[in-house]
Amino acid sequence: MNLQNLKKLLDDLHSQKLTPKQAMKKLETLPYENLEFAKIDHHRSLRNGMPEVIYCQGKTVAQIKKIVQSMNRAGNSILATKLSKDNFRKLKPSLPKTSSYNEAAQTLVIDKNKSQKKSGLITIITAGTSDIPIAEEASVTAQLLGSQTETLFDVGVAGIHRLFNNLEQIRKARVIIVVAGMEGALASVVGGLVDKPLIAVPTSIGYGTSFGGVSALLTMLNSCSPGIAVVNIDNGFGAGSMAHRINILGDQIETE
Repeated sequence: MNLQNLKKLLDDLHSQKLTPKQAMKKLETLPYENLEFAKIDHHRSLRNGMPEVIYCQGKTVAQIKKIVQSMNRAGNSILATKLSKDNFRKLKPSLPKTSSYNEAAQTLVIDKNKSQKKSGLITIITAGTSDIPIAEEASVTAQLLGSQTETLFDVGVAGIHRLFNNLEQIRKARVIIVVAGMEGALASVVGGLVDKPLIAVPTSIGYGTSFGGVSALLTMLNSCSPGIAVVNIDNGFGAGSMAHRINILGDQIETE
C-alpha cells in the first residue's frame, strides 16, 4: 500500500466503485501481515515513501517466496537484495513475469511503477571493476525508488586521469555515490572536486590488510573532503536509498 494506491482506494470508495467491506478487505493487512517467521510491513510506503525491502541472506527460498507473494498481493513494488543466482533460479517459476533479476547486483525487482518518470540524476562511480556489484545494487535501488541513475566504472586513483576525463559529466549529477575497496581513497578525491552531496560506500574488496573493507571504511570516515557521508561496508542498498531521498529534494525545490 502506497500513497497512490491509498488515494485510488479512497476515490473508489467515495464514488461507490467499492463497498466499505471491499475497502476493509484491501486494508486488512495494515499495519502488517503476520507470516509467523516474518511480519510484512505493508504500511511502510505510507510512512517513509518506500516499501519494505527483502534482505535475502539467511532466509530460505521458501521464506523468500512467501514474503514476495505477500508483498505482491498487497500491490507493493518489490526489491530483494543479496539474492544468489542459485536461489533466484529456484524462485523463478513462482515469480510474476514482470520480475527482473540483476545477477551482478544480486537483486530481484518487481516494479509496479514502471511508467513513473525518473527524477534528477544520481551518478555512481566505482574505483575498480570488482566494486561493480555494490554499485549495481545502489543503482537498482535508486531506480526502483524513482531516481534516474548513471554509472562510471573503474576510475580509481591508480589511474586518476580516467576520473578527470569524466569530471564534466560527474558534475551534472544532483547526488554522487562513490564505491571503493582497497584503501578507499577515491571518495576523498571526488569529494574535493565536486559541490554535490557525496555518499561513500566501502567495499570488502582488497588484500589481507584491507580487513574485509574496514580499511576503506576508516579512510572514508576520516576523509578531509567536506560533504561526504559514509554507509556500511558493501551497503549499496543503503547508499541508493539515501541518494534517492536527497535527489528528490531537487524536484521539490524546482516546483516551489
